[in-house]
This record gives sequence, structure tokens and C-alpha cells, in this order.
Amino acid sequence: MWSEERPLELIDEALGDSIIEEVIRCIQIGLLCVQERAKNRPDMSTVVLMLNGERLLPNPKQPGFYPHNEASSTGKSEPSSSNEISISLLQPR
Repeated sequence: MWSEERPLELIDEALGDSIIEEVIRCIQIGLLCVQERAKNRPDMSTVVLMLNGERLLPNPKQPGFYPHNEASSTGKSEPSSSNEISISLLQPR
């Protein structure tokens, strides 16, 4: 929705009109924080300045988890992940 210039559709109507600009600013900052290349992501001190409105916000680039393999470009939706994680369940003694 952001790339299609429809960010208002991301916002819950229950929030009202008074904070729309703030919510859109937070969405844009969030997209900046998940860019694919780490060098394009802002550091936390820059994020704080952005949240306070003390910095101009650049346009976000490609997000880090955007599906960009051949299956997604052909229209086939096959789940894929290069992440290898394990989940540990903690058991009390």
C-alpha cells in the first residue's frame, strides 16, 4: 500500500483524523528500519530525531523480507526462507 501511495488504508479509522500525519510518519520510519541493506537503515539516534520531526524522512527502498525470488515473480506463491532458526521451550525445574 505504501508503494502504491495508499498509506491511509493502513490506518485504523478508529484512530481518528487528528494523528494521521504522525501515524504515516511512524509507518515510513518503520519501513526505513527494515530495508534490505543494513547501510540504508537508520541508526537509533536518527530514528529518535525522525520521530521528533527533527529530520526529513527519505523514501524507503526495498524491504528486507520482500519476496524477490523467481517463484514470486512468476506468480507462484511458494513459501521459502533462507533463515534457519530453532525454537526452544523453557521448562521450569
